[in-house]
Amino acid sequence: MRLSSSNPVSVYASQEEDTGALLGEKLNQELLGPFLPGMEQSLEQTTEILLCLSPAEAAGLKEGINFVRNKSTGKDYILYKKKSHLRACKNMCKHQGGLFIKDIEDLDGRSVRCTKHNWKLDVSTMKYINPPGSFCQDELGTLVQAYSLFFLGYIKETNIKNDPNELNNLIKKNSDVVTWTPRPGATLDLGRMLKDPTDSKGIIEPPEGTKIYKDSWDFGPYLEILNAAVGDEIFLHASWIKEYFTWAGFKDYNLVVRMIETDEDFNPFPGGYDYLVDFLDLSFPKERPSREHPYEEIRSRVDVIRHVVKNGLLWDDLYIGFQTRLQRDPDIYHHLFWNHFQIKLPLTPPNWKFFLTCYEQSRAEISQG
Repeated sequence: MRLSSSNPVSVYASQEEDTGALLGEKLNQELLGPFLPGMEQSLEQTTEILLCLSPAEAAGLKEGINFVRNKSTGKDYILYKKKSHLRACKNMCKHQGGLFIKDIEDLDGRSVRCTKHNWKLDVSTMKYINPPGSFCQDELGTLVQAYSLFFLGYIKETNIKNDPNELNNLIKKNSDVVTWTPRPGATLDLGRMLKDPTDSKGIIEPPEGTKIYKDSWDFGPYLEILNAAVGDEIFLHASWIKEYFTWAGFKDYNLVVRMIETDEDFNPFPGGYDYLVDFLDLSFPKERPSREHPYEEIRSRVDVIRHVVKNGLLWDDLYIGFQTRLQRDPDIYHHLFWNHFQIKLPLTPPNWKFFLTCYEQSRAEISQG
């Protein structure tokens, strides 16, 4: 079986002597030809084999969800088998590119869950069910037969011969669908267009000469904000740790987390904090407890983690620029823990001004006592 993708995508059964170029030509003729008359078709120039399964591997696919990796490229795919029907997609969440794993909460065995933000995909329909109605997964179509299984993909970004305006005009000519290719500076008045798709004022194109790219990217202001958090007064007092996690409100969960502040290379930051949090009773032990417990080690660059803590930000910020390294023992994703710190933190940040005031008052009382 040969599985190919290009929006649309198909799987073709082919003898071993068939080549990728020949199959690309076949796809052009059989799939795209009827729909794109008169347009340049250059998909065969960008055909690539994404994955190959031997006959034995193809026969060994189980009913339901199968996670498959291309060992030569390291890229992952998901295959959903139901009797003789096969659906497939890349193992990559459309939200922020996270990796899908088995959804242990799905008793029907049809959905997978993203390890980043807990988005869920029903692989039997290729529709996201959490959040509902958000996206549909780009699917690799299927035609099941009995030979080796190949996934063939097309890199549509390099197909420069098909102009978007030409495609828009073709769609407009053959259907009642209204399409629009947005450009920087253009505006779409959706209300006007829904009321009257022929309204010429519904879409306003940008002025002539509008730039479509940035001259440069200045990360200076962003880095200055991050660096400012490193020397903030609240981090002079180790009690900020208890204050922050009490504010976060996550507890009664058997998980011990070690938080380590690091430099840019993820080595311990000189003078930085390295501490344990036991979320079963929200304590901060010096050593890991003797009871059986899952353990997670989180190494975060000091400027980013302190910026997140100081401003009470969701932990999504720890993922921006890959600012964190994780280790788990055992290697189990703790959905409740990550879900809380990614979407359920209080809406208002910690009251650090009050924290510092209380700290100074306690110091004064101790000195007077």
